[in-house]
Amino acid sequence: MQGFDPKFQDFPDYIIGITKEIWEDRGIATLHQYYAPDIVVRSPASVVIGNEGVIAATMATLAEFPDRTLLGEDVIWSGTPETGMLSSHRLLSTATHMGDGAYGAATGKRLTYRIMADCHARENRIDDEWLIRDQGAIVRQMGWDPKAFAADQIAREGGPELCPRPLSPAVDRPGPYKGRGNASRWGDRAAEILTRIMGADMAVIPETYDRACQVEYPGGLTGHSHEAVDRFWMQLRAAFPSATFQIDHLIGRDDPLMPPRAAMRWSLHGRHDGWGAFGAPTGAEVYILGITHLEFGSLGAAEPKVRRDYTIYDETAIWKQILLATG
Repeated sequence: MQGFDPKFQDFPDYIIGITKEIWEDRGIATLHQYYAPDIVVRSPASVVIGNEGVIAATMATLAEFPDRTLLGEDVIWSGTPETGMLSSHRLLSTATHMGDGAYGAATGKRLTYRIMADCHARENRIDDEWLIRDQGAIVRQMGWDPKAFAADQIAREGGPELCPRPLSPAVDRPGPYKGRGNASRWGDRAAEILTRIMGADMAVIPETYDRACQVEYPGGLTGHSHEAVDRFWMQLRAAFPSATFQIDHLIGRDDPLMPPRAAMRWSLHGRHDGWGAFGAPTGAEVYILGITHLEFGSLGAAEPKVRRDYTIYDETAIWKQILLATG
């Protein structure tokens, strides 16, 4: 871990450790140490430039959810300390909506939801980030429908002319990280599976997913077996049948005491021109940022297949784009 604080044993320890230190241990001021002053943080809802904005957003979130926990489920990473490392960090968060804020008046609701974040770090600092929260799960647990929440959010932010624009290539800002991941047979296999699914080859699902697979999808949805996989991906792709699919980052790992696994950051960009997960087609131009973690394994001598699929995107940001385009 050349260039990093010696208290961290390895890169996963660094990522999980600073997350707890910042959020749960209330070391918000350590963001001056762990985040670069000009960091670029992209979420489906917006692009934030600079550490001061990150600190402000962190404090606002903790004011609204003061008991928030961030439980690190996995860190899938690539790179070296000398050249820089990219982590794809999957977290399970719990929180109680105790304060008024970005989600409206406090509801007292107890929440559980996932977050995935791709972070580039070098010399003990994160300087580039892609962050996705399962907003669909969050707002549903508060009693909202994601579309209704997006409409209310637009109004609270000053209306269509003044509200922040969701992430798209037009508003994105380049950061220092230019890598694409690593070379790995597990990453290659994951990329082939998702590319075939997005190419409407749904036959790949029973070929490559274990019949007893468990899947965790946006909206806090837990499913099992091939039907759940097929329904989720079919509903998404059917809503955006002509959109361009792209894998923007790909990592594969085969670590001791862990299943072989892969992390993919991907995008769909195009028109909402089909029936599917987002209702009647509107023709709205939509950009979707997604992250998928796949875990592989086998029982006995069987061919390794996907046993766990964790995929996340922000439903409310998609609805916001649709509503802004359609009025």
